Amino acid sequence: MNPVTAFTIIMLIWAISDFVSKKTKSLISSLLVASIIFLVGFKTNIFPEDLLSSSSLLALGQTVVGFIIVHIGTMISLDELKKQWRTVVIGVAAVLGIAAFLFLIGSFFLDENFVIAAIGAISGGTISVIIVQESALASGLLLVAVFPVLIAAFQGLIGFPLTSLILRKEANRIKGEYRAGNIQTEKAEVHHDEAKTMMPKELQTTAGTLFVVGVVVMLSIYIDTITNGVLNTFVVALLFGIALRAFGVIKPNILSGIDAYGLMMLAILIIIFGPLATSSVDDLVALIGPLCIAFAIGVSGSVAFSAVMGKILGYSVSMSIAIGLTTLYGFPGTMILSQEAARSVGENEQEIAAIEGQILPKMIIAGFSAVTITSVVLTSILAELIH
Repeated sequence: MNPVTAFTIIMLIWAISDFVSKKTKSLISSLLVASIIFLVGFKTNIFPEDLLSSSSLLALGQTVVGFIIVHIGTMISLDELKKQWRTVVIGVAAVLGIAAFLFLIGSFFLDENFVIAAIGAISGGTISVIIVQESALASGLLLVAVFPVLIAAFQGLIGFPLTSLILRKEANRIKGEYRAGNIQTEKAEVHHDEAKTMMPKELQTTAGTLFVVGVVVMLSIYIDTITNGVLNTFVVALLFGIALRAFGVIKPNILSGIDAYGLMMLAILIIIFGPLATSSVDDLVALIGPLCIAFAIGVSGSVAFSAVMGKILGYSVSMSIAIGLTTLYGFPGTMILSQEAARSVGENEQEIAAIEGQILPKMIIAGFSAVTITSVVLTSILAELIH
């Protein structure tokens, strides 16, 4: 296919997907809409098999994965992690619960490769899916590569309504505590560090920023090579991002605001749709059963582990489970659901502020930090077991 035509078609698909997502307040994710369009297009031969590769976005996405991981690292504030350390521990417990349940129970129903793919997809986002896919495709396992795409597409449909119900229960509990005088009015704030950086102004341009991040990724690849993969490129890149932000070498959210960021993110997302082009309809239908099993067992593990850990650390069961369920979606879902719960339960501005102040910081930290770090590290380790 002509590269310009392929690129234009993909941009149209994403425009439609974003429109539907915004109209449904993210209940129907753009990822689900795009997955359906690509799937129908490929299986009806409306789209040629080389649509993604012809657009050049696939090659770009594979090149900049490490850049996006460094960026994710710079989104994580060590100060916020310290303040919300109990939330971090519950988020880590939720990811470990997903892995434990899927290995201990899921292995009775699913092949080990599918178990690993499910752990990566349910516990994390796009990056975890890509890590699993790379290992699966390297081993010639097309269905294993497709499986996390389907999980990622349907995560929001499960996570949003479930979390909404649980957060409303938590909001009612907090309202009762507030009315009893046990909670002071506290306006929730999502902290954003000032854009401090040691980088000279000459390197704070689009090209300069990409150069600096590229050097970090190259160093991460080198460390992976000299350690024979013991220290995975993605894990090292993530840790570099966190450390470089913490020491003020590079600013928070390093790629935000540069001209190339939006296109880079689209290119990253395009990667996960690649296996859909060559998988058969029968193969996809055969994955419906494993998909339901993976969700049932994985989400149960998240709920069980987060509830127990939250109880130990003094959180309510409902708040703990909500934190665990952030594995099924990320920002801005964590913010939207928290604010909706506060507005639906609070009867005046003071109550709404009090509820938000208790819920929102925990949900933001859980979705942005604890789950992201644990999922990327765990998935990188488990992906090596795919064969």
